[in-house]
Amino acid sequence: MENINNVLEIRNLKSYFFTEKGVAPAVDDIDLDIPKGKIIGLVGESGCGKSMTAKSIMGLLKFPGKIAGGSIMFGDRNLAGLKDRELRNYCGNDISMIFQEPMTSLNPVLKVGRQVRETLLVHDKSLSKAEARQKTIEIFGSVGIPEPAKRYDAYPHELSGGLRQRVMIAMAMICRPKLLIADEPTTALDVTIEAQILRLMKQLRDETGTSILIITHNLGVVAEICDYIYVMYAGKIMEQAETFEMFDHTAHPYTKGLLSSIPRIGNNPERLHTIPGVVPNLLHLPKGCAFCNRCEYADERCQNEKAELTEISPGHFCRCFRVESSGNREV
Repeated sequence: MENINNVLEIRNLKSYFFTEKGVAPAVDDIDLDIPKGKIIGLVGESGCGKSMTAKSIMGLLKFPGKIAGGSIMFGDRNLAGLKDRELRNYCGNDISMIFQEPMTSLNPVLKVGRQVRETLLVHDKSLSKAEARQKTIEIFGSVGIPEPAKRYDAYPHELSGGLRQRVMIAMAMICRPKLLIADEPTTALDVTIEAQILRLMKQLRDETGTSILIITHNLGVVAEICDYIYVMYAGKIMEQAETFEMFDHTAHPYTKGLLSSIPRIGNNPERLHTIPGVVPNLLHLPKGCAFCNRCEYADERCQNEKAELTEISPGHFCRCFRVESSGNREV
């Protein structure tokens, strides 16, 4: 049954790549809820399936990728079952996405104002070009772009990385979507600009009520802005909890490893923690837990059996046989 408090509900989503060498489960049977007006974090290393989840929602999976099962409920519509033409009625209007690198997402030969204006005109046929231009300038100002009328006529290469990212946020927000997906929105930005972008996104949520899904490998980002966190590894959700619960009572060894890898003031820089090994090849996953070859707590059971995602406290779920013996991280 649809939860009226959720703007998006994902259930048992399977997004696979069907290749000549076999089937790669990029997103493997995950559940994920995005409540109205909340900011949700999806965290994990590169290659764990975060961006594939976003592309599945937006209908951007390309051959040989395909949604092989499950549902993506947006209101009473299952986006996973819609054709491209039907999806366009939602994506860009009710659901918008900010991509990782704005320089590759913006057309280099078109002025940024025109690119944002065209987005508005596509979804609102009643507007004239002059009206769309004025609305574009207004939203440029609302996302903190200085001299918005002047920037309207700038080309992407004439703007800094932070301003280009603000243009992308303006483009995503101009139709006042119900859901905004931000895929690594602060990648390649310095820490000062990163903080500004995060504050801007939180402000937009507060002012418009837009729900936000932030996809990142940076736990510092989710600690700053998110209400609830999902930790993903090799296509599966390993742990999920409210932000304070996740940081105060970390349960899964993988999440503990991610947290321990964050540089801290006062730590010996020569002793920066790393998680040994690499994310496994999705075509050759271990028989048991996908993280077992990198986990200091793994035993024979971990190598041969797959743990279920289990609720260990209210709203806190973990996929691990040895939650109790691995202990909780004390912050």
